[in-house]
Amino acid sequence: MQPRVLPEDEYDRALLANVHPPDWRNPSPAGRYNLVVIGAGTAGLVTAAGAAGLGARVALIERDLMGGDCLNVGCVPSKCVIRSSRVAAEVLAAEQFGIRVAGAAVDFHAVMARMRHLRARISANDSVHRYTVEKGVDVYLGQARFSGADTIDVGGTTLRFKRAVIATGARAAEPSIPGLADVGYLTNESVFALTERPRRLAVIGGGPIGCELAQAFARLGCEVVLINDTAHVLNREDADAAEIVQNALLRDGVRLVLSAEIRSARRAGADKLLHIGHQGGEEDVRVDEILVGAGRVPNVDGLGLEAVGVAYDPHRGVQVDDYLRTTNPRIFAAGDACMEWKFTHAADFAARLVIQNALFFGRKRLSSLLMPWCTYTDPEIAHVGLYEREARGRGLAVETFMRPLAEVDRAIADGQEDGFVKVLVKRGTDQILGATIVAAHAGDMISELTLAMTAKVGLGRLANVIHPYPTQAEAIRQIGDLYNRTRLTPTVKWLFSTLLRVMR
Repeated sequence: MQPRVLPEDEYDRALLANVHPPDWRNPSPAGRYNLVVIGAGTAGLVTAAGAAGLGARVALIERDLMGGDCLNVGCVPSKCVIRSSRVAAEVLAAEQFGIRVAGAAVDFHAVMARMRHLRARISANDSVHRYTVEKGVDVYLGQARFSGADTIDVGGTTLRFKRAVIATGARAAEPSIPGLADVGYLTNESVFALTERPRRLAVIGGGPIGCELAQAFARLGCEVVLINDTAHVLNREDADAAEIVQNALLRDGVRLVLSAEIRSARRAGADKLLHIGHQGGEEDVRVDEILVGAGRVPNVDGLGLEAVGVAYDPHRGVQVDDYLRTTNPRIFAAGDACMEWKFTHAADFAARLVIQNALFFGRKRLSSLLMPWCTYTDPEIAHVGLYEREARGRGLAVETFMRPLAEVDRAIADGQEDGFVKVLVKRGTDQILGATIVAAHAGDMISELTLAMTAKVGLGRLANVIHPYPTQAEAIRQIGDLYNRTRLTPTVKWLFSTLLRVMR
């Protein structure tokens, strides 16, 4: 069945021409494949391209759109919309920088058209043409199902494999709220099809997706209410970091309903009503659209996993070991279908491990990866390594060093003082155990600390890394200075003073 991408304009037609061409005819299998990959999201694409580049005969199967969630309904469209929303926020705040902007208005239709245009442009990187012609991969469009010990069926064609990889990704979770399915709701898989701005929008879920889109749509002119079942948003993040983002959401006009339970949904004329219980009592929230951003569910149904002895859980996904092998040693998995890290970059690097382990008897471990991540609110939250609570839970003695952006010259000049750089070290050493950054571009800044941890460079040495002045990243060097000052104990200072006095 040919997938539909709404609103079916020129940009979406260009997208489909790349990632699921309407006139595509699957190739005829040529013998046994070294590797058959099911799913052409990030994990599948990287696995297929990498293996083919090494000389393997590779088949790649996709039932929907090449590029998976990241390209079509995730990273790419969301960041395009977030970028437009940041411009809108900067225009509103322009007067504090001495700039008066008269008559500015958000053209929601144009914002979404820009997103679709850029998505179509980027889709060439994940296109059927690129993977077949440039990468040498046999691309099959259709539903895959294991049909034997070394065979997979797709559209009535049987593919034989030496090794197989499950990279089927995940989809938006469906909350069990009475009446919600009848009322209708949006997810990340449908919200980017909007062409008209909803006047009132309810966002269910205070995790990364919920917070990012709640803030973006509020900045684009929607009346947004974010409903979360815990006492604050982003409850898995550093508490200080989450508080800054929560306050930013409030400043941008997002109404927060926290520690809340959505008990039912119903229609009232053209409106959608959510009946909510919370600490203040009960109320009906009346909106035009409901956006659900409350978790992801792995795509494991319909693959015939039972027939090949691959264990899985409908909620947790395919069971894998640290080498990304399933319970069938000939079949591997990577990405959202099997991993707790549900990030594009995590799927990318897991795929690299799969190539080595599946084709070359490698012993690369998923646990060896040091995984940073970022929530793209404004300001952003980026993190790598351990949180303080995790370190203490493991019985580690730690010290924390923090530099508020309000003390960083470039952040002051930029008007972006709400944030910090926080680095966790093992007590008595400069070994970095984890770091959290809250800043406008924290996702770009966290890589310096990720590199330091990967290369086992201590915090004290970061003080010797010269940063251009003025930059917000200079806060990382200043954290190094803070650590080095702790080494100047009273005894050491007395020795220095005595030596210098003698040398006068």
